[in-house]
Amino acid sequence: MARILVRVGDEEFEGELTEDTAPQTVQKILDVLPLEATTNTWGEEIYFEIPVEMGEENSKETVSKGDLGYWPSGSAFCIFYGITPMSQNEQDIVPASPVNPIGRIENAEALKKHGAGETIHVSLAE
Repeated sequence: MARILVRVGDEEFEGELTEDTAPQTVQKILDVLPLEATTNTWGEEIYFEIPVEMGEENSKETVSKGDLGYWPSGSAFCIFYGITPMSQNEQDIVPASPVNPIGRIENAEALKKHGAGETIHVSLAE
């Protein structure tokens, strides 16, 4: 498990990358940290392309609020903080296509005030 810090705008969110379910994916992400990108949104999901190429690894078709995922179809880091256009409710959040589960973020609800076009930073927590 690796503690991470995600900064969007002037807010910081603590989280963790866990190797339990997608160890190869998490290792590839750890190898490219720190990351800086411009956010995209899809419903209540922030995602951004990262320099990692990885296929599906124990991928999931539904996630929970606060989950972090790697989206193989778009080489993207995803942060789920609410419903997506394919979701029926916040208990079973549906990504556009399966994601590799890579961790969780704390206080995900606070991401609802952020949107597309913001700069996001992901780094190891000190």
